[in-house]
Amino acid sequence: MKVTDLIQNNGKTAFSFEILPPLKGNSIQKAYNIIDKLIEFDPKYINITTHHSENIYKELPDGTVTKVNVRKRPGTVAIAASIQNKYNITAVPHMICKGFSKEETEYALIDLNFLGIHNLLLLRGDAHKLESDQLAGNMNQYATDLQVQVNHFNEGITADGGSFERFETPFSYGMACYPEKHEEAPNLESDIYYLKMKQAQGAEYFVTQMFFDNSKYFSFVERCRAEGITIPIIPGVKPIYKINHLTLLPKTFRSDIPEELAAELRKCHSDAEAKDVGVEWGIKQCKELIQYGVPSIHFYALMATESVRRIAKEVY
Repeated sequence: MKVTDLIQNNGKTAFSFEILPPLKGNSIQKAYNIIDKLIEFDPKYINITTHHSENIYKELPDGTVTKVNVRKRPGTVAIAASIQNKYNITAVPHMICKGFSKEETEYALIDLNFLGIHNLLLLRGDAHKLESDQLAGNMNQYATDLQVQVNHFNEGITADGGSFERFETPFSYGMACYPEKHEEAPNLESDIYYLKMKQAQGAEYFVTQMFFDNSKYFSFVERCRAEGITIPIIPGVKPIYKINHLTLLPKTFRSDIPEELAAELRKCHSDAEAKDVGVEWGIKQCKELIQYGVPSIHFYALMATESVRRIAKEVY
């Protein structure tokens, strides 16, 4: 079932969350442990992040240094299949442009279809950590380019322009949006221009980058609706759980922290205190979002599973 069907037929604000594949050498049980703590809240779907390989520099016995390309986490495809089969919950793997060739993307689509996974989240991905040799080659540059490839694949067109018998169930997908503007966008108008393009090209919903000020989300949604964007805009929520998030999150994700929340965090003397502040803010934030009538709340549960659980207990 499509994500849009899952959230629109739910009858109340749906619950979903995102997990990070465990590092290589760890068991899938680490992912299961997160899900087991949150499954009581009836998640309608679970997102699984994906990660490109990284260049590391390794010293050899003779003292020279060589560059080695490694992938630190197992493939998202396998983890999505494991989760969907074990829990019978819709898995939504991330598909990203950066670090993956069009051929690698096509292979992933073939595998996902074979495994019965037909919901995706299409993203550009973070290019800042990639070196020039990793950006070279036949890869999609932007999320809208990735859209085109997935759309062509749904129509039975391969990455090299060949054709095949289209699959019975096409892929459906959501994409990202930024209530406080993408860091590379010159202005919000530019962001909305591309959101309209993504909707026209087949995006079925948007999920936002984390934000802490609901008024910015409400204003963003109203602006999008006025510009003809009609698909669901799902708020993404991440609980603060460390003192350094006060400066780290605005720097990393360009998300403003309201002064009311910042003032409380400045009073904290430990991460445990900051975690409690983050939970209380998350409860307040989610209750207001539900009152506003959002179709779903998507939690960024990375390293914050217990906080998400505490918030969900109060609002679901």
